[in-house]
Amino acid sequence: MIKKLSLISLFTLLPASYYFAQTTVFAYVKDQEGKPLERAEVDLAQSVNDVTVDKIGYFQFVDLKPGHYLITVTKPNFESKILEFDVTADEKRKNLGVITLSNSGGSDAGVVVVDDSASDTEDGGSAMQPTVGLLSSGRDAFQNVSAFELGAYWFRPRGVDNRFEDVFFNGVPMSKNDDGRIDFSNWGGLNDVTRYPYENVDNITPSEYTFGNLGGVVYYNTRASSYRKQTSLAYSFTNRSYLHRALATYSSGLSKKGWAFTFSGSRRWGDNAIIDGVYQDAYAYFGSIEKQFSDRHSINLTGFGSPTYRASNSPNTQEVYDIMGKNYNSYWGWQDGEKRNSRIRNVFEPIFMLTDYLKIGKNSNWTNTLSYQFGSDARSRLDWFHAADPNPTYYRKLPGYGLLTEEEFKAQSQIDWNSLYSANRLNLKNPDGTDRGAVYSVVEDVNKDQTFNFASHFDTRLKDNWKLNINFNYQNLKSDNFRRVKDLLGANFAYNQNAFDGDVSYNIDDPNVQAKEGDRTQYSYLLNKNHYSLNLSSEVDFAKWNVVASIFSSYSESYREGNYRSYRFQNNSKGKSAVYDALDAGIKAKITYKIDGKNFIVYDGAYFSLAPTFNEIYINPRTVDFLTPGVRNQVINSNDLSYIMRGQILKLRISGFLTTISNATEIARYYADVQSGSGTSLSTLVNEAMSNVNKRYIGAELGFDVKILPTLNATGAASVGEYKYTSDADIATFDDINRFRGEEFWKGKAQIKNYKVAGTPQKAFSFGLKYNSPKYWWVGASANYLMDQYVDISALNKTPYFYTDAGGDRIEAATPDTVSKLTAQQKFDDQFMLNANAGKSFVFGKYRMGISVSVNNILNNRNYVTGGFEQGRNVNFDDALADSQRARPYFGPKLWYDKGITFFTNVYLRF
Repeated sequence: MIKKLSLISLFTLLPASYYFAQTTVFAYVKDQEGKPLERAEVDLAQSVNDVTVDKIGYFQFVDLKPGHYLITVTKPNFESKILEFDVTADEKRKNLGVITLSNSGGSDAGVVVVDDSASDTEDGGSAMQPTVGLLSSGRDAFQNVSAFELGAYWFRPRGVDNRFEDVFFNGVPMSKNDDGRIDFSNWGGLNDVTRYPYENVDNITPSEYTFGNLGGVVYYNTRASSYRKQTSLAYSFTNRSYLHRALATYSSGLSKKGWAFTFSGSRRWGDNAIIDGVYQDAYAYFGSIEKQFSDRHSINLTGFGSPTYRASNSPNTQEVYDIMGKNYNSYWGWQDGEKRNSRIRNVFEPIFMLTDYLKIGKNSNWTNTLSYQFGSDARSRLDWFHAADPNPTYYRKLPGYGLLTEEEFKAQSQIDWNSLYSANRLNLKNPDGTDRGAVYSVVEDVNKDQTFNFASHFDTRLKDNWKLNINFNYQNLKSDNFRRVKDLLGANFAYNQNAFDGDVSYNIDDPNVQAKEGDRTQYSYLLNKNHYSLNLSSEVDFAKWNVVASIFSSYSESYREGNYRSYRFQNNSKGKSAVYDALDAGIKAKITYKIDGKNFIVYDGAYFSLAPTFNEIYINPRTVDFLTPGVRNQVINSNDLSYIMRGQILKLRISGFLTTISNATEIARYYADVQSGSGTSLSTLVNEAMSNVNKRYIGAELGFDVKILPTLNATGAASVGEYKYTSDADIATFDDINRFRGEEFWKGKAQIKNYKVAGTPQKAFSFGLKYNSPKYWWVGASANYLMDQYVDISALNKTPYFYTDAGGDRIEAATPDTVSKLTAQQKFDDQFMLNANAGKSFVFGKYRMGISVSVNNILNNRNYVTGGFEQGRNVNFDDALADSQRARPYFGPKLWYDKGITFFTNVYLRF
């Protein structure tokens, strides 16, 4: 009787849920090689308790009641997988086995060679920059297609350029302070260790590690133990911007004593891949060493760099291309039987990071990184003193000008290095026997940055469905900028004097005007900056809703310190300038409504300010500390709404977006002939600034991936947008001869309203098929159509100065219709491109070998203009009208054309 009463009492005290079966469901997530996929996300549609896969690939859901369930397993760069299963009343533990995710790009299919030579020119091309999307794909079909198919043709999702994108290594930002852009050269060639980002968010989606910008965030964690244990060897052959690449990577995995090592090295080299006179020799190294003191604490030391030596290719007018062909490059010439390029970029900026990983309690993590980056970025060019411009495409040398025939131009269409040396030899001595300086020389514009960073990230799970992130970043920059003599071309020295301004010394405090090889010349100044930023974000997950909010604030102090005292600007050139400070703030939000486990509606919104960069703060930092007129923080407002389907057969995203940018400042710098006060035409560097620039980006995106057969997928993307200036802008110029010329000179604003933003096709479409064989080979092809690509405008001929006389009256011949035709923005022809790729992998025990090949522009379409810019010379109506009526205008836009058929082949061995 007592036993019966005890049993009754026991069951009475137990929770009611015990009477129903409580089941633990678990599984392992791995890749096709059987390696665990740490940090894969597992979303249980019927619960708020989503989980993250651990280091061994394991996850579990506990206390599931009997019923039907659906989970979605996702990880960036892998195809997501949806599983449905039932839990019955008699199950205590349910094993879903191994869930295998396939790489979304195929083995090494995502290798994209970035050619950023367009950013090396000082003649313009500000809109021509590579994007983050070229180096990493997102997790949905649109991002993959736009990165690897459309991205090869300079397509930028939503029109966003490199200025508005973020890349982080262990919390340290990689954007440059001079222009805010990302320099991929700093880790070029390290594909093995940057193939899979730790986090990859698109567009304005909030990030866990930073507030982010308009173009998304790519976050790399270089923790040595996070790389799979293996050795990888690879060789690539291509014709894009080099010919050969060799790559080796070793990862030890975590030893029993808590040590882990990852090392990687590569070399890329070759010349004359397609464009004449282009060559490259680039090395890269990466090392990561981790010591794990316990499962809660470890320290990691990372160092990487990529010393790169690369020649550039020139933009050219259409006249030059018609005569010389699309592979023509004016930057090189023959010397002693070898091709020598005058525009060489030599960059090496290694970075070292010390990261501390600490787990606090059950739900919190604190990561801190100290980093130091140094090195130099040097870009060479020809210089001359009281001599003719050696540029073979200088407008007076073109056949259209009338001095040379086409055959004569062809005969001297490359730099004549021998004649430059000869001119210097004839100029070695004065009549009295004293030394004379160089007529021609090669100089380098050098940037030496020393950047110290401290980045701190703290995350905690306040509840099972509530997460909080806190990010703090401090950056200190000292940037040394100067020009130095690289090669005297046989001369004794170069003159540190301005030949275009009465031979005055560039530094009147120094009586010595002789510069030897390696000496500084013409300009020398320092830029200093302290930057502080704080970001808080939080994510709350409910059964039907997911809400993410992120806020940030930042403060920066910047100033210039000149080393040279200019003759014309003695009080504003040498010494420390006033401090320019800027305060930023912003908010982002993402709201997801889960219709069910496969269908979602997502809203993203962002409103924030963005401080100007050094290039925008100072209109001509080489000479003076003058601020750019009207410079201020730009304000960004961006919103998008998406419908997302993640089915087993169909994955789909449809999005609409609207972004406005207000109060922006845009600077263009180029050499031009200007009129001095005495009426003399002099060549000088013109700094053209537009302020209070307002732009609007509006459009829609479609991306889909449909499984036609178990082995056959169709993918597609469509982007339809309109990116334009929505108001006129204030205009000012500055040059050493005339100082500032503002609205009073140009007689009003730059009338740029409704002109299109350049740098990307505003409409793009892609459709592809891919076959994945069960026998580990694949083949795919895509058709791509690009529309509405425009030339980058010059602002000066959009001002009233262009069509008014000295008294401010409209020139009689300058009718509105004529002016409209002369200032119309050139739209390039729409183009069709065809791509293909294929690959095969082999498994021999513990060895895995693979080969892949991708070919872009199979039809060899050489008519696609990847970008171009108007020359800032024709600001006079009469001259512009006469030029437009010539069969070959002197000052037509300078363009870059697509290279035609390009290929990339890769062979790897892993064990």
